Amino acid sequence: MKIPTPFRLAILLCIVSCASAQQDDAKLATLRGEFQGYVDRQQTAGTVTLVARKGKVISLEAVGWQDREAKVPMKTDSIFQIASMTKPVTAMGIAMLEEEGKLSIEDPVEKHLPEFRGQQIIQKREGSTVTLGKPSRLITIKDLLTHTSGLRGGTPPGFGDLYAKRNRTLAEATIAISQWPLEFEPGTKWAYCNTGIDTLGRIIEVCSGKSYEAFLEERLFRPLGMKDTFFYPDPEQKKRVATLYKKDKDGLARSENFLGDAVGGKFPLPAGGMFSTAPDMVKLYQMVLNKGVADGKRYLSEAALEKMTRNHTGDLRAGFTDGIVMGLGWQVVGTPTGITEMLSPGTFGHGGAFGTQGWIDPKKEMIFILMVQRSGFPNGDASDLRKSLQSIAVAAIKE
Repeated sequence: MKIPTPFRLAILLCIVSCASAQQDDAKLATLRGEFQGYVDRQQTAGTVTLVARKGKVISLEAVGWQDREAKVPMKTDSIFQIASMTKPVTAMGIAMLEEEGKLSIEDPVEKHLPEFRGQQIIQKREGSTVTLGKPSRLITIKDLLTHTSGLRGGTPPGFGDLYAKRNRTLAEATIAISQWPLEFEPGTKWAYCNTGIDTLGRIIEVCSGKSYEAFLEERLFRPLGMKDTFFYPDPEQKKRVATLYKKDKDGLARSENFLGDAVGGKFPLPAGGMFSTAPDMVKLYQMVLNKGVADGKRYLSEAALEKMTRNHTGDLRAGFTDGIVMGLGWQVVGTPTGITEMLSPGTFGHGGAFGTQGWIDPKKEMIFILMVQRSGFPNGDASDLRKSLQSIAVAAIKE
């Protein structure tokens, strides 16, 4: 039977399309050896790497040790402190509440948190004398999301051990944050600000009527099947948490810097308190890549996600590497360069203090997740891990 020309063309296009979606499995397989090399050179004790494309996980590898001294091997479902990878998740909570009409990101923070009323700004420093004044405008929720509020970036005075002990509530911490004067005029500068993201967590509590942790558990973690994502590990979960290592003269040494180690913690740390796994995080990221939908359930509108992942800081220098601009809670690749040169413009994601990384490339329909627990390494070394993952994964795709 002769197939009509239009149908032959459609079949041919389908074949070409299917072929273009393939990947070089042999190239992807080199990821394991690449990351084993980092273990062998004592640049890390172990890693989990995950690559997904077009809704499918095409590579998931665990190498090295979850606990080197105890000889516990790293597993693909080992749990990690993902630190600041928490920030976009907190931002998603804000976006959900905005869609429900419970807030606007243009709202002054004081509309929802009255402790911010009457906030001052540092106008001048002369020796030990500080002159305060009134800022030109009130800080907004958008300022918090984009790190342009002018809030003090570190923990507030008197709360220096807040992240280590987790012994204060979000309400208590936010009161302390609000009483410290602004460092600069809102919207005029980008300065990474954990306290601003922690404040967003408190806004979620006030506007939802639920604790920050409960809101995210009910709205994201549980429905997405993220069974290993939480803020306070119980004794059984702690057995699966990858050990944090620091750089020392011999290569690696065990570190005691462990977020959430306090018994009966009260402070969820919206700026960086999440624990999770690579298989859990890909569920969240795939929902985002699917424009807010997973398994037929809508979590965020396409418009809300587009708003979150576009440039909101203009020409301000944002992020810690060249070519990055700031979305709402997400860092966005404006101009691919250096560590992001293999990614498409508009790729978005976030890293964490202990080396974890998660990035979503909508144009390539790819997700890259790096799980590692190390500190004290120069940024160049940390970048090598991420660049290795992204470079090999992108090179393995047959366009």
